[in-house]
Amino acid sequence: MTRKIITVPDPHALHDPAQALDALYAKIRWRLLPLLMTCYMIAFLDRVNIGYAQLQMKQTLPFGDAVYGLGAGIFFIGYFLFEVPSNLMLKRSGVRKTLLRIMFCWGVVAAAMMFVTTPLQFYILRFLLGAFEAGFFPGVILYFTYWFPAPRRGQVIALFMTAAAVAGLIAGPVSGSILKYLNGVAGYHGWQWMFVLQGLPASVLGVMAFFYLPDSPEQAKWLSPRDKQLLDADMAQDLKNARDKSQGSLGQMFRDPKIYLLSMAYFMFLGATYMLVFWMPSLIQGWGTKDLLQVGLITAVPNIIGIVGMVLIGLHSDKRRERRWHFVGCMAVAAFGLAIITQLNGHLLLSVAALCVAYVGIKAGTPLFFALVSEYLSVAATAGGIAFISSLGNLGPAVTPWLNGVINSHTGGHVSSMYLGIAMYLLAGVLVLITARTARAAKPLAIMAQS
Repeated sequence: MTRKIITVPDPHALHDPAQALDALYAKIRWRLLPLLMTCYMIAFLDRVNIGYAQLQMKQTLPFGDAVYGLGAGIFFIGYFLFEVPSNLMLKRSGVRKTLLRIMFCWGVVAAAMMFVTTPLQFYILRFLLGAFEAGFFPGVILYFTYWFPAPRRGQVIALFMTAAAVAGLIAGPVSGSILKYLNGVAGYHGWQWMFVLQGLPASVLGVMAFFYLPDSPEQAKWLSPRDKQLLDADMAQDLKNARDKSQGSLGQMFRDPKIYLLSMAYFMFLGATYMLVFWMPSLIQGWGTKDLLQVGLITAVPNIIGIVGMVLIGLHSDKRRERRWHFVGCMAVAAFGLAIITQLNGHLLLSVAALCVAYVGIKAGTPLFFALVSEYLSVAATAGGIAFISSLGNLGPAVTPWLNGVINSHTGGHVSSMYLGIAMYLLAGVLVLITARTARAAKPLAIMAQS
């Protein structure tokens, strides 16, 4: 059996400038994305595995839907409070030290969830997990602006975001298997094993990132001087081609009302998404599947479809150099899929099919949104701007899981909360439709780029 070796062409061996740039950016992608995507997979697992753990936790601990919903959402309070400071620290101290700090700490906290016995302990650890993880996602988006010009950034963000879809794909089967087969091993419940086995890898990956990732292209030993010269020239040209070359400051960004409208759009989008993510295992149980492993396997199906949709829509958006209508269309697809579910009365096969439709729009939405945002912010406002919009948006998931739990408790089902998700997706689309058009007509800040 022979081993297949993936090679990337030497950019300088190509005579066509466009091919040379393609080869250079392919080289950068192969160096950066595998580790960053693995880190994001673990981050996503540690954030959402509570959705699977609660199926067993509520049987062994005095936790009702309201306690679980509040604990799931309080993660985002910590995330909100520490996201902007973390991203500003990344700009000063570099990605290596930042990832080491946040990933090592969140791995320890995620593993410590196995020792939770009271609601207060549950709330505290979920808050700390959000505080330590804050800055990872916007930090990586900022990091990409050091390496990729705006026309290529949408595809890179989409590829990076597939890690969340892959994590969603494996979260169900892996979590379901741990809950089922490790329950009672060494006297611990399955949910306790799940937290430690999915938490500690984050600490290990933080150490790996510190030794592997360069803080900037200038520090990349695997880029030749000619590579760096080619990259610098292309990034400088990208900045030159910006619609407006004025360097809007971070202070100006905070005074821009459109920033708050974009934040509200992300609030709606993310709130509806995590409401669905956190409660999907319970939703599938309500459709008649009781076995924990089967629940996990079924949740993998929409994520598979979401991965395909995310990449294809991201590529089409880059090709068209258009973000606004792509995002609006994704929100309409997400709302349409959820609307179908409300009419199926719990039919398992058809409900999962409708969930797949919704996930096409849901999974593609985030990379489209941040590609749009990155093309709106100025260089000076990049670090704080991305984190600011992300942190305000993350207040959505701080509220909606708890609200969903309250609605479910009072109505005895998930249909009413599904209507809430539909409304939030549609409102997110409307806000982006209005704001992006207003922004372009009103002479926006310079496209974010790194020269």
